Amino acid sequence: MSGEIDTEESLDLLLARQPVFNKSQDVVAYALLYRGDDEATERKFSDHLATSSVILNTYASICQEGEVRSLPCYIKLTDKTIMSEHFPELPKEHFVLEVLSHSEISPEFIERVRELNQLGYRLALSDYKPDTKFDPLLNLVHILKIDIQSISTESIPELVKKLRPYHLELLADKVETQEEFRKCYELGFSLFQGYFLSKPEPVKGKKLGSSKMLLLQMMVELQSPTATAQSVEQLVINDPLLTYRILRVVNSAAFNLNREIESLSHAISLLGFEQIRKWVSLFLVTDTQEKPVELTRSMLIRGRMCELLAEMLGRDQPINNFITGLFSKLDVLLDMELPELLEQVPLQNDVKAALISYEGQLGQILEQVSKYEDGNFEQIDLLLDQQYYEVAYRHSLNWSQQVMQSLSEK
Repeated sequence: MSGEIDTEESLDLLLARQPVFNKSQDVVAYALLYRGDDEATERKFSDHLATSSVILNTYASICQEGEVRSLPCYIKLTDKTIMSEHFPELPKEHFVLEVLSHSEISPEFIERVRELNQLGYRLALSDYKPDTKFDPLLNLVHILKIDIQSISTESIPELVKKLRPYHLELLADKVETQEEFRKCYELGFSLFQGYFLSKPEPVKGKKLGSSKMLLLQMMVELQSPTATAQSVEQLVINDPLLTYRILRVVNSAAFNLNREIESLSHAISLLGFEQIRKWVSLFLVTDTQEKPVELTRSMLIRGRMCELLAEMLGRDQPINNFITGLFSKLDVLLDMELPELLEQVPLQNDVKAALISYEGQLGQILEQVSKYEDGNFEQIDLLLDQQYYEVAYRHSLNWSQQVMQSLSEK
């Protein structure tokens, strides 16, 4: 698989994305995360924005309800980039320019922001706190990002009231829990960013449903040394809908097969137990309708990136890295405490150890991928050259989109 990854197309820059949600917890934009603490990286990022096809085709691309579309990207710009005479001409419908709160709010800076506004760019002011120095910008920007962790909850209602005359879209940043999301929603925020989708809301005594138990039984059988293609098929023979869904996915472009697969036993004989185990795991996490689609998407991306890094490193059984990454948010998906959930899920001990405490080689890669996704690039102990991480991440974005499209086909 690593042979399919073309590192010549690397952005030469560590770049990730974080979703921006609306009130329905649908993704309406992505914030681009990159390590921009030095001049060289800042220049690389600006160069890539100037020729933004890769960013628009991958980082801004999403599959929603079976259709691939491009969402706007929030990009944080330093004062130097904003004031530059060589400011990249960006497609205005695809980018939201984010002004940093620690910018030097000089008359020249205000005038430059005004120019960008008049040119038709959508503008956001990040990490806003009540301060008169920002007042001239409030009539120029369209979106105000408020770090709700840095402002007391009690002061937010009065702040929202004072901002109302400016007719700004308010974005609640660093929303960490569903309870915080609900509070911000009630206070009048219309956009949300943070890790609230990554925190479970455990339901005491919750058990897995019958369809998930059937998938788990398939996983157990697929790991048995005495398993056959027929014995696995026998488990789902009385569930034609599940059989149909599995065959539809393995026949999709996700596998690039030259012939039609007509039965589960045929799929196993052609693809092998490991690939079928991968897709049974995938169905286990995608068959949950009450959760936002972005959670499933993020699980797919993480699982695939873990698998790709393992392949690039020459690790044994990269499939286990895929399952580790995929299941690392299973507690969130099912609203169960992780230890209790793992008692019901038949996973190998090394996978469980990686999920609980990042132990072993599986845990090492999972931790690296988690830090990459969060934009904590400086915390990554690079196991490979930097370019491999970005290409693996970008490949995983594309792969997840392809899978989501396959799953939504009727």
